[in-house]
Amino acid sequence: MKKILYCASTIEHIRNFHIPYLKVFYDKGYEVWVLANKTEPMPYTEHVVAFPFHKSFISITNIKTIFTVRKLIKEHDFDIVSTHTTLASTIVRVGIKLLRRRPEVFHTCHGYLFHEKDGLRKWLYLLPEKICASVTNNVMVMNHEDYEIATKHKLYKGNLYYINGMGIDLSKFYPASQNEKKLQRMTYGYSENDFLLVYAAEFSKRKNQELLIRAFANVCGKMPNAKLLLAGSGTLFENCKKLAHKLHISKQTHFLGYVEDMRRLYIMCDVSVTTSRIEGLPFNVMESMACGLPVIASDIKGHRELVESGKTGILFNSQDGDTTELENALLMLYSYQNKRETFCKEGIEKVKAYALQNVKGQIEQIYAINDRGNL
Repeated sequence: MKKILYCASTIEHIRNFHIPYLKVFYDKGYEVWVLANKTEPMPYTEHVVAFPFHKSFISITNIKTIFTVRKLIKEHDFDIVSTHTTLASTIVRVGIKLLRRRPEVFHTCHGYLFHEKDGLRKWLYLLPEKICASVTNNVMVMNHEDYEIATKHKLYKGNLYYINGMGIDLSKFYPASQNEKKLQRMTYGYSENDFLLVYAAEFSKRKNQELLIRAFANVCGKMPNAKLLLAGSGTLFENCKKLAHKLHISKQTHFLGYVEDMRRLYIMCDVSVTTSRIEGLPFNVMESMACGLPVIASDIKGHRELVESGKTGILFNSQDGDTTELENALLMLYSYQNKRETFCKEGIEKVKAYALQNVKGQIEQIYAINDRGNL
C-alpha cells in the first residue's frame, strides 16, 4: 500500500481545506497520514501525528522537529509528502533534505509571505524556499504574482503549476433571497435599514483589522446606520476592541468571535471588506462573493486575482496606513445600491471558476491520480 503524508502547521488548516483531497487518496487505496501541531480525529486518515512547531523558525523546538520529521519519513517510507503553510513546509522539506531516499514532494504555496519590493524582509522568507527548492519536485501556486516569484527564483526542482486555490464548496456558499436575509437580520438583532460591513479573519498584524477600524471611525458620521461586524479570534482581538473603544465606535463595531456558519453571517450583510497586507487566494473573499456580496479589498496579490476593481468590487491602496481610499470606497458602496448590485452579480459569476468541483480535478491531475490510478 502506498503512503502519503499531508503536512501543515495547524490541524485546523488540514480540516478546513484538505479533507476532500484526503478522501481522494483514501479512495485510491493510499495509507493517509497527517502531520500537524496536534492530533484529533480526521476523516479518511489512518494516522494523525503531532509535532511541535515554533513560530520563530530558528528555534530549538523547530530544529528538533526537523530531525523528528526526518526519522518519521525514513521509517515509514512515504511515497508522497504534501506540504502546506510556510513554517511546516519549510521544516518538513529541510528534514527531507537530510534523507538519501526521498519521497516525491508536492508543495502548495498558499501565498508567499513577501513582495518583491520588500528588501531584507523578502529574503527572510525567500531564503528558506530557495534552500528547500532542491527537494521540492512540484510547486502549486494560487496567484499569478506568486507564479512569477517561483519562476524568477526557481523555487522548485521539477514542475510549477497555477491552481485556482483549494476550491470553494458552492453548495455551502450561495446567495440568499430577500426573505432569508431579513430573517437572518432579525435572528441577530439587526434591522432592515442597517448597513452591515463584514470582515472575517484572524485578528493579526497581517490581516490588519486596525486599518479598517480607523477608516470606519472616520466615516461613521456619514453612515449613521452602518455597523462593522468583525468575525474571528487571534492575538490582536483585544487590542482591536480597545481601539474601537478609544475611537468611540464600540456601539457600531461588533466583535463576533469565531463564527461556525459563515454563510449565515455573509448573507445578512451588505459589503465584505478585507484589509489584509498579503494573501495567496483568500477564502473569505471567495466565500463572500459566492454569497452575493460586493468586496472592498486592499490592493495586494491574491486580492487582485479575485477582485476586479469597478467590476466585482473596489481595490484600495493604503500605503503607510493611509485610510483615504478605503474611506472613499466605504462611502461609495454605502451611497450607491446599484453599484453594490452590479458587483454582486459579477462576483457570483467570477467565483464559479474557483468551485471545488473544478479545482479538485485540477489538483488530482497534478498529483497524476487521473493518469495513474495506482500512483
